[in-house]
Amino acid sequence: MNHVILIGFMGCGKSSVGKALADALHEPFVDTDVLIEEQEGRKISDIFRESGEEYFRELETLVLRQLLRSEERQIIAVGGGLPVRPVNQKYLKQLGTVVYLMAQPDTLAARLQGDDTRPMLQGGELKRRIRELMDAREEIYDGLADVRVVTDGKDFAEIVKEIARYAG
Repeated sequence: MNHVILIGFMGCGKSSVGKALADALHEPFVDTDVLIEEQEGRKISDIFRESGEEYFRELETLVLRQLLRSEERQIIAVGGGLPVRPVNQKYLKQLGTVVYLMAQPDTLAARLQGDDTRPMLQGGELKRRIRELMDAREEIYDGLADVRVVTDGKDFAEIVKEIARYAG
């Protein structure tokens, strides 16, 4: 099945763009973080705090395995750290077209300012923490991407139109 998978750093717009893209293409939308919260019966931040990051990363892998069995094409937004695990990279490529939503650190910081629901951003000055995580993930995102879309200064309609050209 050739799903459309949105990857990128937290705050780049995966969930918002994913919903808009799903509406435009008349496809179902799935957010892996929401699936995990539903299956676990608790918020991501609680999973991190109570069970740790490694447990959460295992849950992400399990959700990808579930999605691989899906027979209906879907627009899938994945958590920012999901692509870091090599097994998840393999699953993402098997799922379909991987779209990397790119944004500059300043754009991400503006979007994420005051958001205390993101466990990976806790501890440290926001822009510095974003840069650290981006440095660790950018090469992975870029290597997985079939399509790259810069989101800085664009509205959802522009981004959706650009993705639909390649993955519609």
